[in-house]
Amino acid sequence: MTFNDIFKSSFLENVTAISLLDMVLALLLAFGLGMFIFLVYKKTYQGVIFSTSFGVTLIALTMITTLVILAVTSNVVLSLGMVGALSIVRFRTAIKDPLDIAFLFWSIAAGIVLAAGLIPLAVIGSVIIGVILLIFVNRKSHTRPYIAVIQCDNSDSEQEAMEYIKQTAHFLSVKSKTAQKGFIELNLDIRLKDDDTGFINDLAEMPGINSAVLVSYNGDYMG
Repeated sequence: MTFNDIFKSSFLENVTAISLLDMVLALLLAFGLGMFIFLVYKKTYQGVIFSTSFGVTLIALTMITTLVILAVTSNVVLSLGMVGALSIVRFRTAIKDPLDIAFLFWSIAAGIVLAAGLIPLAVIGSVIIGVILLIFVNRKSHTRPYIAVIQCDNSDSEQEAMEYIKQTAHFLSVKSKTAQKGFIELNLDIRLKDDDTGFINDLAEMPGINSAVLVSYNGDYMG
């Protein structure tokens, strides 16, 4: 029995199952697709604070998925064990924006298709998805939503403020109202007729109005 016979196993045979050139090309293509997904995510992000770590996660997820699928396609037995190992993985990070889920699945799908050897499908499909996201996510609405926070002294000043806002906005909805003795606060959902927000300055100068704040938001209201 020789030294090679002792250490001869399927593990050593799997070392050359995938050539070095194939591994390098697959990971480079996965990195390129991941960078493209990251750039699309950066261009379509509409949150308050941009998270660079999530963008880097998209790149890493594409490459990691490609790496896993390369291993799975090279060995049927390994694929069964990989499914069992990955089934116990649990992710606890909360996804706040539903669009982030689409980017995560996009990264995983790109890695799977790329590692399967369907390079044209991975590249062309990613380009089409990216263009669609850039068009629809960045599409500007004809009316930008605003939240106006108005603090009044009494019901008379409240009524005057409401009448003045109705003349400026083509949509007005009361989201919440807080009333105390000598103090009334209104949270209003407003759609302006144009982009002119100068009315909030005139509103703040009206008698009985203590303060007037106008905040732009994405159209989702929790309350």
